[in-house]
Parts: sequence; structure tokens; C-alpha cells
Amino acid sequence: MPSMSHDMDPEAFRKEAHRIADWIADYFAAPDRYPVLSRVRPGEIRAALPSSAPEHGESFDAILSDFEGVIIPGITHWNHPGFFAYFAISGSAPGVLAEFLSAALNVQAMLWRTSPAATELEEVTLAWLRQLIGLPDSFEGVIYDTASITTLHALAAAREVAVPDVRSHGLSGRAEIPRLRVYCSEHAHSSVDKAVILLGLGHEALCRIEADAEFRIRPDALAAALDEDRRHGFIPIAVVATVGTTSATSVDPLDAVAAICARARVWLHVDAAYAGVAAMLPEYHSLLKDAACADSVVLNPHKWLFTPFDLSVLYCRRMDAVRAAFSLTPEYLKTSESSDVRNLMDTGIQLGRRFRALKLWMVLRHFGAAGIRERLTEHIRLARLFARWVDESPEFERTAPVPFSVVCFRARATDEFNAALLDRLNASGEVFLSHTKLAGRYTLRLAIGNLHTTERHVARAWQLIQQLAAELNATSGASA
Repeated sequence: MPSMSHDMDPEAFRKEAHRIADWIADYFAAPDRYPVLSRVRPGEIRAALPSSAPEHGESFDAILSDFEGVIIPGITHWNHPGFFAYFAISGSAPGVLAEFLSAALNVQAMLWRTSPAATELEEVTLAWLRQLIGLPDSFEGVIYDTASITTLHALAAAREVAVPDVRSHGLSGRAEIPRLRVYCSEHAHSSVDKAVILLGLGHEALCRIEADAEFRIRPDALAAALDEDRRHGFIPIAVVATVGTTSATSVDPLDAVAAICARARVWLHVDAAYAGVAAMLPEYHSLLKDAACADSVVLNPHKWLFTPFDLSVLYCRRMDAVRAAFSLTPEYLKTSESSDVRNLMDTGIQLGRRFRALKLWMVLRHFGAAGIRERLTEHIRLARLFARWVDESPEFERTAPVPFSVVCFRARATDEFNAALLDRLNASGEVFLSHTKLAGRYTLRLAIGNLHTTERHVARAWQLIQQLAAELNATSGASA
């Protein structure tokens, strides 16, 4: 029990830390002993917990008992080998250990002096990653939490460059500032919409450009939209191109888009949050080649680089524009070494910054570049294997190419049939898939990215999909 003046004493901490370490090790050894998708009903967790905090401290036995009895049943297990939804991710063991150390150090990395190692390790680690994915040294890196925040900062920098004195005078009431525009594919992530709204441009400022048959932005349509808007007095400030779209993982033609942006003198932001790490593989060495011409690139190690959530990286060739948009130093944060060091608080809206670089550093060191490449290659192989099974089946069809480790497919039936199939799959407890709509049709997505997922798990998913589709077809009378 904690005393009046002390935290948990060191020996008690040691005992409980060992107990937690044992629990985590057992969890990593067999995450599939739990149903992948939580089966609790809305409000069930809330109802199982007291409505107010305890007046007096409780034993760790009681706390851990509730963790196992109340919290765990309400967890959807992203580390489960049958987790195929969204972008499947792994919180790897070295990353988890790094989070343990980071929490113990409790670093606030706003200034260089508030922990020099946090600032300089971030610089070193992001340089390693930049080299691995083939971006040039002209890109400076900084860590945020998610791609949504990273894209927001990139577009804020684009607005800073495009609009005179926007930092001082804002946008409101300025008759000399015409309407602003941001452009992206119709398949770009919704974080672009939110960034445009939050930056005060208005949702109508976002122009979504139609895609081709493989769900890639059409450069001719982009160029035409830019020309048309300029003729009507709009100021185009940024284009967002995507390497690995959220629904279909399509890759926008960066070469053509970069050329259009260069001619139009418009900021190019590349969203490579999911698929950018594939550039580490020899067969994908040119994936980000044309991103070298971009102004900014986002990459999420917490998606497909085995780093526990959350960690998103902004690489920017014009970090001076980011600092111009966000740098602000009140008197109490001025330091004698300010002119000689990087202060991370200057690169974003946050003052408080976690020591996120530690976990990425440990992940890169533990697996090594070769180990990471081996795992990414296996995930892509498994996705192509699953895609082949779909292609060979008369009952199912693939709805998009498979450039990476996500397969989009559907039963050859109605949207209602596919939705019901997904519900049954997810109720099984063995697998968890998500869905999207492509070309207006309800589509199932199987995403492979978990360290624990093997061919056995992918084969079981396919077996279960076929079995449940047959059962649903038999009960509904529909044709699958």
C-alpha cells in the first residue's frame, strides 16, 4: 500500500513489475487465446466499474484482478494473429519494453535541455529510417503521434508559405486573400478533410480529384482542376498524394503529380503512412523515388514497422516553414543554448512531447534492417497468396490490385450478403476484418501486418470465409 509520502516502494514495484512482465510475456506467447474482437455490449465495461474514484488506495492485487476480469474482456486484440482489420499492426516486444522505460523516465522533450537524449535520439533514429526508405538527406524528420496530426502540420506549413502574414493576421476579414484550395484523391484519408477544416480554410476548400480504375489520382484531372481554380481566382496551396490509400492501398502516380506541383509552385505532401516502409525492400526501392521532390512526407512506424502505437513521422524539406508556423518561445522557456540546438517544441502545436523515439530506436536495433525486410516480404507473400485463392474461387472476386499486404475482395453477391458475411466472420472470435466501398460496392478488406500472423492463420481465415459464406447462402437462399 502506498504511504502518505511515498510512491510504491522499490521492492513492491520490483515485485509487481515482474508480475506485469510475466503477464505480458504470456500474452505475447498466446494472444489468440482471446477472441480477437471484443464481445462486450455497449456500456458493459462502464457498468462494471465504480462511478467514482476510491477514497483510499487499493492493493495492486485488486487492481490487477479488475484489469483481467473487467478490462481484458473489453479489449479488441490488435496483437492477435487473426486481426486482419484496418491496417493490422504489432506492438512488438522491444517496443513495449521501450515504452516501459520511457514511462519510468517520464521525459518531457519540449526543449533540448529538458532531456538532450530525447531530442538527439529522435534526430539519429529518424536519419536511420530516412536512409532505409531512400529519402534524401535534405528531409528533416520530427515525430508526432498520428498521421492525422502530421498531415495537419504539413498543411499548416503549406498555408504559411502560400498566404502572406497568415501567422500574424490570420484569414478572417482579409479581403485581399482569395479562396484557398487543397487537392487530394477521392480515396485520400479523411485526415485531410479534418486538417482543412481545422486550419480555417473551410471544408469546401478541399477538392477531391477523381481516380482511375485502380483507385489512383488522375494527373490530368488534377492539372485541370488547378488551372480551373486559378482562372477563378483561387490560390492552390497544397496537393496531397497517397502511397497506400486507406481503402485499397493504391499508389498515386507521384512522378506526374510532383511535376504538376512543381509547375504550379504548390506544396506537395505525400501520405505514405502505411506503405512507405515497403520502400526498404529491393523490389520497392523506387516506391518513394519521386517523393524526393515532395515538400513533406508522412510515415507511420506504428502501422507496419512493429512500433507500439503511437508514432508518426513527418519528413520535410522545408522544416523552416513548419517552424515559422509554430515556433513561439515565452520567456520561461528561453535557454542559453537555444541558438545551438533543436527544440522540438518549435515544430508543432504541442509543447509537451513524449520520448517516442526510444521505442523506434529499440525496434530498429532489435530487428535490424534485414529482419524487418524479411517480415515485410512475408506479409506481402501472404497477401498475394490469399489474393490467389480469391482469384481462383468462382464464389468470390478481388476488387482492387494488391500492391502491398492488403487484399480487397467480396462474395459475388449483394452488398447485404457481404455485410452479413462480415458480421458472421467477426462474431467467430477467430478473425477480425473491416470493410470499405470501392466503385460503390461493399468490399471486405483483409490486412496482414502482424508479427504473429502466419500462413496457417491466413489459410484459416479463408476457410472460415468460405464456410460462413456457404452457410449464409444456404440460409438466405442468396447466390454467393
